[in-house]
Amino acid sequence: MTRNVRQTHNELLKDPEVAAEYLSEALDDGSPSIVLMALRNIVEAQEGGIAGLAARSKLGRESMYKMLSASGNPKLSSFTKVIDGLGLHLKVEAHPQ
Repeated sequence: MTRNVRQTHNELLKDPEVAAEYLSEALDDGSPSIVLMALRNIVEAQEGGIAGLAARSKLGRESMYKMLSASGNPKLSSFTKVIDGLGLHLKVEAHPQ
């Protein structure tokens, strides 16, 4: 049986620990487009996808699609609602010396 890479990717990103590490790596990259792509991948892997997350995070579905698009530019308040809706939280650490 042949496995689809996207399907395997989505199965892995359903795990909150894997999703958190994946998003942390994207944030370390520093590129907003990489962060949004990673966030979009995590959202699409979750139960209910974007529509489900919109309901959990109390954001409109259409605004969620716009925010997670390649040209998205979410407000910090929306970004934190999405993170919370995914069952994740952000943590800030000092740069290693």
